[in-house]
Amino acid sequence: MRKVKEMQMKLGEVNIADIVFDLRSRDEIPKLLLGLQYIWCTPEVREKVFEILENIVPVETRSDTDRPGMELWKILVLGTLRLNCNWDYDKVQEMANQHSTLRQMLGHAFMDKSYQYPIQTIKDICAVADPGGT
Repeated sequence: MRKVKEMQMKLGEVNIADIVFDLRSRDEIPKLLLGLQYIWCTPEVREKVFEILENIVPVETRSDTDRPGMELWKILVLGTLRLNCNWDYDKVQEMANQHSTLRQMLGHAFMDKSYQYPIQTIKDICAVADPGGT
């Protein structure tokens, strides 16, 4: 079973509930992230969302590697952005690697600047969020 999100925060990581968005922005990214923040901060909604996600995430995992699967929270965030913004995988990768507020939402601390999402990881994450491949 995959983790929903690592609860132990890293040095420099911002709590999802404390992420501040520019409410005057007319772009779709802050609006989507604000909606995801609401899901995270509302326990009864969060439980229902992750229960659904656990049921659609493939359970086939390789037991010969010690790598944990991608956290369900990251799958939800990146998959939601890809589908709602109609982005291709390259755009999702660029945003996940460069957009500071999105990186905060994904749980990256300021010290994680060197972590970059490989394109195959982005494709795998988005395939879970969009099993029909639209």
